[in-house]
Amino acid sequence: MAELRSYLCAICSLLLSLFLYAQRVDAQQTPAPASSPNASPSPTPAVFSLQTLAELKRLQQAALTSDYAYRQVAHLSNNIGPRLSGSAQAAKAVEYVAGELKTLGCEVQLEKVMVPHWVRGEETAALVQFPGQAQSTTQKIVLCALGASVATPPDGIEAEMIVIRNFDELKSLPRDKVAGKIVLFNYPFDKQMAAEGRGGEAYGEAVVYRSKGPSEAARQGAIACLIRSVGGADYRLPHTGETDYANDAPKIPAGAVTAEDADLIADLVRQGPVRMKLVLTSQTLPDVESANVIGDIKGSEHPEQVIVVSGHLDSWDLGTGAIDDGAGVAVSMEVANLVKKLHLKPKRTIRVIAWMNEENGLAGSKQYAKDHEKEWMNHFAAMETDGGADHPLGINIKAKPEVKKMFAPVAAILQGSGAGMLNLVEHCGADIEPMEKAGVPAFSPIQDSRFYFNYHHTAADTLDKIAPKELGENSAVVAVLAYALANMEQPLPR
Repeated sequence: MAELRSYLCAICSLLLSLFLYAQRVDAQQTPAPASSPNASPSPTPAVFSLQTLAELKRLQQAALTSDYAYRQVAHLSNNIGPRLSGSAQAAKAVEYVAGELKTLGCEVQLEKVMVPHWVRGEETAALVQFPGQAQSTTQKIVLCALGASVATPPDGIEAEMIVIRNFDELKSLPRDKVAGKIVLFNYPFDKQMAAEGRGGEAYGEAVVYRSKGPSEAARQGAIACLIRSVGGADYRLPHTGETDYANDAPKIPAGAVTAEDADLIADLVRQGPVRMKLVLTSQTLPDVESANVIGDIKGSEHPEQVIVVSGHLDSWDLGTGAIDDGAGVAVSMEVANLVKKLHLKPKRTIRVIAWMNEENGLAGSKQYAKDHEKEWMNHFAAMETDGGADHPLGINIKAKPEVKKMFAPVAAILQGSGAGMLNLVEHCGADIEPMEKAGVPAFSPIQDSRFYFNYHHTAADTLDKIAPKELGENSAVVAVLAYALANMEQPLPR
């Protein structure tokens, strides 16, 4: 009985909201009498029809109770596994997602793209000399190679270590203090900032040492570069990710040590000389042909106008790519599933894209931009989900400020699952960045980032980190937003 009362209250609340919204719209659309000197020259049209708002509520409720997205991410992470670009698993994932979208009734295309094929190989490290060392012993260091890292010689390298906090400290040192050594950048991920819900900011501050550190160290003569893992992970988990070798610096082996081992090395270096034996046998093989998976639900009135709904299909190879970004692909697929299941008719085309090669090159995004840049004016909006699967708080908007006001009725519906925030931002997604730069309005879910970087790019990125209920909440945000964009009664300002 209590559940029935709760349900009836929710229905009444929705009807009241729709009535009040209709009253506002009606007031906006009713012109002043012709004799009035203050008559409005033209009425303000509604942004969303009452039918669309009712359909958005249906989509939200269906998403919150559907297990489709969870089943998709479970298959991608458990059955297929890690999907690094160029791998057999990445190829299998392309085939699988294409088949699933066809089953839903989407018009599916595989748009070919050449992607890098980097293979991790062996990765070991040990401290072979350090203060207080017992005779004939070493200390194992837990680490992983960074994406695109070149290899050490097969037998590895052995050298003295130097610990540096940041780029300014590196540049302040004479070159002979760095030359011939293994540099460790010991810049910590700000866990307090992440705990406050600003995980993305904390990541942005620390990740520059992963991308730029090896080349900066090489310019000073270092023979290898290690970084403190970028993330909040405990339990001695190393955190991989791409490094960005500069064209004007030597390429040196690059890896990430765990936070615990970074602290260990820093403590020992303060006491005296420390030498490391490092072995990384990574390889960069010839590029491989892969594809972006594209599935369209054609619009009933404006099929040429496209709403991109996306996540990236590739993942790093330490874990199984559940939160990064199997979840993003799965909630995007859920949009197509729910629209078809509820027999809804989007006016504009909803285009589901599973991007290839976001993690180590963005080749899929770049190829899509090359293939479709002449169609940007017909790309009505773009969204990407690439922030995990924790509880969503609302919608990020990269567009003109008036767009935020336009979406107030959508936020009111999403507030029912605690996702009613609207936030203007400068960037919504790596793969949709070319569209952002071309002026296409961009969107992404605002996701709880407090715990995401404990698992991101580590061996702990596995299916158990996803709560089905919270994944459903993300599906609700993405589905409601996609359909709202598809059925708006007026264009978005650019």
